[in-house]
Amino acid sequence: MKHTGWRKPTPGLGVAEQLAQAGEQVAVPKTRAFVAVKRVGAYIGLKAGDLMLLDTLGAFTQSQDWEEGQRPIVWASNAYLMEQTGFSLSALKRYARRLSEIGVISFQDSSNGKRWGHRDAEGRIVEAYGFDLSPLAARVEEFEELNAKLQAERELCKRLKRQITVARRMIRARIEAAISCALRGPWTQFTRLFEELLDRLPRPHEASDQLARVLGWFKELQARVEAAYVKATGATVPVENTPQTTPQAAKKTQEMNPKEVISDPHILITTQLNPVISNSSEDEEVAALVPNVQPEDQVDRELEEWVAKVRKKRAALDLPTVMQACPEFASWARNLGGFLKDWGDLHRVAGQLRPMIGVSEHAWNVAQDRLGKQVASAALALVFEKHCAGEVASPGGYLRGMVEKAGAGELHLERSFYGRLSGQAA
Repeated sequence: MKHTGWRKPTPGLGVAEQLAQAGEQVAVPKTRAFVAVKRVGAYIGLKAGDLMLLDTLGAFTQSQDWEEGQRPIVWASNAYLMEQTGFSLSALKRYARRLSEIGVISFQDSSNGKRWGHRDAEGRIVEAYGFDLSPLAARVEEFEELNAKLQAERELCKRLKRQITVARRMIRARIEAAISCALRGPWTQFTRLFEELLDRLPRPHEASDQLARVLGWFKELQARVEAAYVKATGATVPVENTPQTTPQAAKKTQEMNPKEVISDPHILITTQLNPVISNSSEDEEVAALVPNVQPEDQVDRELEEWVAKVRKKRAALDLPTVMQACPEFASWARNLGGFLKDWGDLHRVAGQLRPMIGVSEHAWNVAQDRLGKQVASAALALVFEKHCAGEVASPGGYLRGMVEKAGAGELHLERSFYGRLSGQAA
């Protein structure tokens, strides 16, 4: 990147300049370029003001500016842009800076820092300095592929949400039916866990990985509830008063019918014997005789162990949750490293972003040693997000405090991340 001294260089500006050079080598229709970026704008970190400024800049370009070998450069003055957008000067500069840091535009600065340019008789730009939209041309295919992935992700999320709804309704119906019929079983424990899972119902923009995890919890609970329901409804086996067969009972009934007038009390005649439900002592005898029947306390212990296992899984952090809870960090991370596919990518990007918020290398190394790379990366993402939001004044000290809490067993990162997600949903 060629620096003129008018603008403080950053890695993002350097990447934008490289993209501008690549964009000069491709021919892309202006309409296609703007449709592509708008479809993924929110995902790559663009806000409404950014897109409005980008639209205003695009209106100054002409179709021939987007041909191969050309650069769509806009040299409109700040005063004109402020008039067209309604932004203040500080807001205009902020939006322009973010567009460049995200890699959508580049700054083509003149030696005196002024914007100017002119076209030839055919309308082609001969020389110009100002906002260069060439990075957008270079990333059109990238944005279109990203949009296709996002569309597939949305469809998958819709299917997972429907399955979660079905499982949730089935669980509720089974538990309510069991309680209303006074069936024996751990329905209180099931209800408590069900309510806990309801608290983790997907947010509007939950990733498919998280949705699949939530669906797995509901499916597992549904299987447990169904098994308990079948066991409870099948446990009340009728025990007949006598081993006599139906023909024998009918014959005996016929013998009991009087053939002449008798002054004895009336005898109720029936051809079907009433079943007697076995009591608890009989249940114990049956359990002793049937080899596959488990004692109730053993079943309860297994259920408690399963509930504890599910809660432990729920407490574990996952990469989508970290990225969704920290949108500012996620935006910077994607600008530096593109799509983060695993914790290794997050750890690498966290190390690159660490100096930006003033966390020393020593503090970062201590955090990795004490917390492990995965937890340390998540902790740094949280510190970065809080610092950008103005919630933390000393990121290095805050990270050291988190390490000390972890040593005392008082660090609960998952609560912080889920709390931020809840705040976003509200």
